[in-house]
Amino acid sequence: MSELTLTVMRLGFLAVLWLFVIVAVQVIRSDLFGTRVTQRGARREAQRPQAAARQQSAPPQQRGQRGQRAQQSGGGRQRRNAPSKLVVTEGTLAGTTVALQGQTITLGRAHDSTIVLDDDYASSRHARIYPDRDGQWIVEDLGSTNGTYLDRSRLTTPTPVPLGGAIRIGKTVIELRK
Repeated sequence: MSELTLTVMRLGFLAVLWLFVIVAVQVIRSDLFGTRVTQRGARREAQRPQAAARQQSAPPQQRGQRGQRAQQSGGGRQRRNAPSKLVVTEGTLAGTTVALQGQTITLGRAHDSTIVLDDDYASSRHARIYPDRDGQWIVEDLGSTNGTYLDRSRLTTPTPVPLGGAIRIGKTVIELRK
């Protein structure tokens, strides 16, 4: 073997060794400090002025039509007994409240979930809560390992959540409230 080939092999081995060390340090760092969490609220607030500007720049008859469509589709008002917030009552996030605004709420350990659960019994994409056409809220298990429970019964299909119904994921309990 020539001297040049031996030197190239040594440098290649050294590069692979350093690459392994860097990857190992990154894994240890992410285990110690967790993943980076982005602020979702700032992004939504930045989009609100743009939507308001678009609404006001529309001709008056279009603005009226949009308002009529929103009221016809139920987007104008909620029913009297409809829940307005999701409250975490037990677990590490006890006291956390999420306003229900008609969007899907995801639950799990993934950093992009609406409610990020720091629970060993929760999957990364554990469950979701979403409104149906009648204004009821539905909870659905997303194929989690340990299951999602509604008032002590394990969910196998998407199930309507009653007002005050306890949704249990591991050690975390979540309720729909007015």
